[in-house]
Parts: sequence; structure tokens; C-alpha cells
Amino acid sequence: MSVLAVGTVAFDHIETPFGKRDRALGGSATYITLASRFMSDDVRLVAVVGHDFPEEYVEVMRSRNIDLEGLESRPDELTFAWGGKYHYDLNNRDTLYTDLNVLSSFNPVLPASYTDSRIVCLGNLDPTVQASVMDQISAPEIVLCDTMNFWIEHTPDSLTQLLGRVDCLVINDSEARELAGEPNLIVCARRIRELGPKVLIIKKGEHGALMFAGDSIFTVPAFPLEDIQDPTGAGDAFMGGFAGFLSGCKEINLDSLKHALVYGSVIASFTVEKFGPEALYELTRSEIGQRIDAFRDLTTIPMPIAEITTS
Repeated sequence: MSVLAVGTVAFDHIETPFGKRDRALGGSATYITLASRFMSDDVRLVAVVGHDFPEEYVEVMRSRNIDLEGLESRPDELTFAWGGKYHYDLNNRDTLYTDLNVLSSFNPVLPASYTDSRIVCLGNLDPTVQASVMDQISAPEIVLCDTMNFWIEHTPDSLTQLLGRVDCLVINDSEARELAGEPNLIVCARRIRELGPKVLIIKKGEHGALMFAGDSIFTVPAFPLEDIQDPTGAGDAFMGGFAGFLSGCKEINLDSLKHALVYGSVIASFTVEKFGPEALYELTRSEIGQRIDAFRDLTTIPMPIAEITTS
């Protein structure tokens, strides 16, 4: 099935305790598409860039079989740019600047060839923009959506309307608590799913992810890594990996969702090992498979011991 990612393509200025990158390729749509391409051979991108966006970055995506018909370029404007500085606790960062530039007036119009997209990933954007994208899709199999604290605080009504239309919401734990107005994540999940999404995924950074679907709660840990360089884009790569896996499934059901959660976590684990999306450039399916096997060993619970002897 086809995967459509609507979001940002950006310049990222990244500082971590382990290095720095300036004007690195970034943006939610970038990470989603680069992550989903491993399982889908029909990956579509919708975003906007300015005249300063280099052909080198366009070629990074095009050479990895990402359909760029939906990438708009504006000759008189600058590309969206974000700068962030991470601390030794990589769950915490300071935003140094956010220059919206072309993003300030972004109102995506999908190419006609995109309107039949089966799996739709709505990257972090204004909920009214995300809703306008949904209006242009004919009959998606599943719609995944991301949001953030800014939209929860400043556009609660349009966000609530949007959530009534999406199938799967993917947010982090602090966003879930703010959206639900509740500290307990189990209660959060119930309240958020009452707004519409049948599936809720709560990302917990180095503590893994929780998925609520039907009457089931399923959790995966974060893969233990010795070398973490940059967590930027890991959440978007997770969504891309999740969507990419579902694109190869004959049916989207609880089992396929569980496998997709593991697959998304594995893709995200590779992403943080290098700066920006660099780890996704040359990643292979074989390497992904090896880490999935390692993930399986990490989470397998042995069969019950028939008899336990205590002294």
C-alpha cells in the first residue's frame, strides 16, 4: 500500500553533548518518508521548501525512491529552519530558534496522483492544515496523526475536531497528559480515545512506547544503545517505520499493529545513532531484521517454570 507523508522539510541546527550540525536535512516528512521506504515501494511526500534548499538534499530523497511530486519549492522564500540544543539527558532540549519562513503560509494541495493514498501520515502541523489534507484523500486505509503541546494549548477546538477523524494518534507522554488533563497514562489513553482515535501510541523516549488498541495494551521498550548521537526526528522515524510496516500487511489488525510498533521502534533506534537522518541513508533491510531479532530476544518471556524450589 502507498504511504503519504505530509509535514515539513527543513534545515535543522542540532547541538548535542556529542557534536553539532548546522543546516542539516530535517523535518517531519523527511524522517517519515526515509523510514517508511524500507517496507513500501510507493512513498509520497508533501511539503514546501524555499529557494535556499539545496539540490543535494532533494537528491538524497529522490535517490531513495521517494516520490517528490508533492514537494513545493517557492523561489522567493526561505526554507523552514529549526535550531535545538540537547543536554546530557537527551530527553530534554532547548529550542534555540524557529524560523517558519515558507511554513507560515503552507496550505498543501495534493497532486491528483496522491489522492488515493492508502496510509496517510499527518506530521506535526496546524490541525486545520492536517484536516484540509484529509479532505483531499479519497479512501485511506488508516490515518496516523502527530501533534504537539503548542496545538494542544492554542488550537484545542480544531484539534478536537481533527481527532474525531483520525484512526491513530502518535504523541509523547507529556503531550498525552496535557491533552487529557490527567497524569495517569492509562486514564489519559481512555480519555483521548474517547475523542476519536481507535489506536493511541504514547512515546516515552528512552522508556519505549505504549499502544492502546481495542481492549489491548501493548508495550515495547526502547532498544538499549551504547552510542546515541542525536534524538532529533526519532519520533517521526518511528511513525514512518510503523506506517511502512503496515503498508506491507494484507490486513491491518491488532497483530499487525503490534508488529508495526516493534518495527517503528527499531527504525527509531537506528536514527538516534547518527546526526539528523544520516543513519537512514544507507540502512539495509538485513540490518533492520537483525535488530528485530535482537529486540525479540530482549522482550521474550520464557515459559513458566513448572516447579520453583525455595530454601
